[in-house]
Amino acid sequence: MKDIFNPQDNLDIAQRLGQLTTESKPLWGKMTVSQMLVHCQKPIEVMTGKLPLKGGLLGFLFGKMAKNNFLKMRGFGKNAPTHPLFRVKNEPDFETEKQQLLAMVATLGELGTNSIAIDKHPFFGRMTHEEWGSLMYIHLDHHLQQFGV
Repeated sequence: MKDIFNPQDNLDIAQRLGQLTTESKPLWGKMTVSQMLVHCQKPIEVMTGKLPLKGGLLGFLFGKMAKNNFLKMRGFGKNAPTHPLFRVKNEPDFETEKQQLLAMVATLGELGTNSIAIDKHPFFGRMTHEEWGSLMYIHLDHHLQQFGV
């Protein structure tokens, strides 16, 4: 399973991010490429403890089952629901956000599992280092596919 902490998988994500331009258009969904770049930073901020989120009843009841299904399927469906805090309504500066996300991905590659600040995902519950690495890779891969890279 691919993992953002694996050097080759991390490089793959960084190279694909490098292919994005202001002209990149989504194959599905409503986000612009700049909004997607900010959106992709949010789960990393949760994992690294920079964006604290509280879990809810839905996650308590179904989170573990959802996590297992999600990791087995290795992905999100097109137009999957987005947490309200991860929705980007403004139009961010493309180059600034691209560089920010590239820097975050590079830091995950450099620090590896030491970048994980929490062991409990707000929805999925307890997560191993391997699950965090896979989750981050799958989320980034999903949105890079959304934009054709």
